[in-house]
Amino acid sequence: MPLHFAAARSTAHSPIARALAKKAHARAANDNGDIAHILARKSNFDHMMRAALRHFAEHGLGAAEAARQQAEQAYSDGDREAYDWWLGVCRTLDRRLARQLEDRIAIETLLAR
Repeated sequence: MPLHFAAARSTAHSPIARALAKKAHARAANDNGDIAHILARKSNFDHMMRAALRHFAEHGLGAAEAARQQAEQAYSDGDREAYDWWLGVCRTLDRRLARQLEDRIAIETLLAR
């Protein structure tokens, strides 16, 4: 039985043309409306990454655990600023470990009420 190819009436509306066409986004993803905010976030990220790398150079593979211990100590001392700093270092090195610490402290805070 012979096969015949029947082209679509309009190449622009064919299913293949639609599948291969690049989709236009409904709105711009980055309109550079608040460039100062973007640069500040990048600067904070660079600063935290450098600190985490220095901490890793000092403590090796146990750096995330050491940062977690520092965060716990700062929290128990009531030093919120140091807690946030060490939690950020821990989060940069190991997100799962930092999340566990945050969850545990949140539970302890709720139980203490």
